[in-house]
Amino acid sequence: MTTTLGALVLGTPDPRVLADFYRALLGWQEVDREPDWVRLRAPEAERPGLSFQLETDHRPPAWPQRPGTQQMQAHLDLQVDDLEVETERACALGATLEEHQPQEGVRVFRDPHGHPFCLFLPGA
Repeated sequence: MTTTLGALVLGTPDPRVLADFYRALLGWQEVDREPDWVRLRAPEAERPGLSFQLETDHRPPAWPQRPGTQQMQAHLDLQVDDLEVETERACALGATLEEHQPQEGVRVFRDPHGHPFCLFLPGA
């Protein structure tokens, strides 16, 4: 039996809005859009994909983590060639740059619904 990653799913109060953000950020294609579900994929591959499902009570996690707060369950790491250019582009699309940055060559952001994600340079 072979097991492969099919998709990562993010819960969000508005799947369509969040999918539009990541579609623009990644340059991926939308392959399924329902009121409560949207799926994206890379133009050159069917899987893995990135999906968004409705969670009306979604609470963004704390960053950096602190006791007694909503903990991060997962985040996306997105490799870029030019960190400064892609930082500006992500912010222009609606991302928020976090104050706490853990290391050189990596930038931590929040997407429009509060999910943390990182842009990083190769080797970082």
